[in-house]
Amino acid sequence: MSQTLTADARPAPVFEIDPAAFWHDPYPTLRRMRDEAPVAFVPQLGAVLMTRRDDIFVNEKKTEIFSSDQPGGLMNVLMGQNMMRKDGEAHKAERAAIFPTVSPRTVRDVWKAQFESATEAVLERVRPLGRANMVTDIAMPISGEALKCITGLTQIGWAEMDRVSQGMMDGIANYAGDPEVEARCNDCTAAIDRYIDERMPALQAAPDHSLLSVQMQAGLPERQIRANVKLAISGGQNEPRDVIGGAAWALLTHPEALRSVMAGQVGWIQVFDEYTRWIAPIGMSPRRIARAHVVEGVALQPEDRLFFMFGSANRDERIFDDPDRFDLTRDCGPSIAFGAGPHFCAGAWAARCLVAEVALPMIFDRLPGLRLDGAVPFGGWAFRGPLRMPVAWDV
Repeated sequence: MSQTLTADARPAPVFEIDPAAFWHDPYPTLRRMRDEAPVAFVPQLGAVLMTRRDDIFVNEKKTEIFSSDQPGGLMNVLMGQNMMRKDGEAHKAERAAIFPTVSPRTVRDVWKAQFESATEAVLERVRPLGRANMVTDIAMPISGEALKCITGLTQIGWAEMDRVSQGMMDGIANYAGDPEVEARCNDCTAAIDRYIDERMPALQAAPDHSLLSVQMQAGLPERQIRANVKLAISGGQNEPRDVIGGAAWALLTHPEALRSVMAGQVGWIQVFDEYTRWIAPIGMSPRRIARAHVVEGVALQPEDRLFFMFGSANRDERIFDDPDRFDLTRDCGPSIAFGAGPHFCAGAWAARCLVAEVALPMIFDRLPGLRLDGAVPFGGWAFRGPLRMPVAWDV
C-alpha cells in the first residue's frame, strides 16, 4: 500500500520478462510479480509495473501523484491530448461534455435498439454459412457497427472502423518505436480527421446523441473533439470485439456455465463481469509519476513511467479465490476491469449493453448448436483477446 516518503525506501527492483512469452500469456509472470515484486521495474517495457489489486485501487485515485497527463506519451503524440490524458478539472469538464452520449439513459433509449438492429443484420448474413471466424466475421462487425453509431461516423464501413482502430492501438502500444507501426497509426488518424470533416456539416444542421455531435453542441475546441473521437475509436472497437469473442469462447469451453446461462439461472451480465475480470480486455493503464512517492517500500521518482496492471489486479489471490478459474458464481464486485478512479471507463454502460444485453444472447439464440471448430489462440497483455476463433453451428 502507499506510504509516505522515507529514508529507507528502496529503488524499484528490476524484474526481467520474456516479452514474447508475456504477450502469449502474461498471467504466470504477473503471478510471480504479485508474490515476489509487486512494484517492480521491467526493463523490457521501460516502466514500473504495479500488480496487486489493492495497490492499484488506492493509488489510481491519487492523480496528483499518478498523473494521466503524459505530454510525451505515445497517445498524446499520435492522437492528440484526449480527456483520458488529463486530470482534475480539465478531465471532469470533458467527461461532462461527452456524458450525453454514454449515459445509461442514452444507452437504453437510443443505442440499444441500434445495437440490436446491427447485430441482427450481422447474424442474418452469416447464419446460412454454418461456420465462421467469431472474431472477424461476427464480433468485429458487431463492434464496428455499434461504434459507428456512437461516434457519429456513420458514413464509413465497419471494416474501416476496425482498421483505423487497430492502427491507433498498435501505435500507442509501439514502445519498441517501430517506424512502420507509427506510419500506419498516422495514416489512420489522418483518415479519422477526414471522416470527422465529412460529418461535421450534417451534425451541425441536425444534432444527435453521437459523440461528435454532443461535443460540437458543448462548444469544445475542435482539437479536443477530434482527440476524444479518436480515443473512443481506439478503445471502443477492439475491447467489445474481444469481449464478445472471448466470452463466447469461455462459455463454449465451460459447458456447465453455458447450460446455467441458457437455463436462465445466471444472467448474461454475470458472464460479462466474470469474463472481463478473468481476461481483462484492457490489461494496463499508463501513468506518469508527478511527484516522489513510496508504494510497498519502493520509491517512485518524478517522471517515472508506471503501468497499473488491471489484468494482474483481477487475478490477485489476495482478493479472489482460485482467480485463474472462470466461475459464474463468483462475486465480481472487487473487479477493476474498467478502472477504479476518476478515469473509470466512460463507455462501460455502452459496452455492457452491447455485449451482455445484445450480442451474446443474440449470438447464442440465432446460431443454434454453436460450437468451436478449431484452436483459439489468445494474445496480448496491454490489450488481450482471441486472435481467431473458428466456430460452427447447425443450419
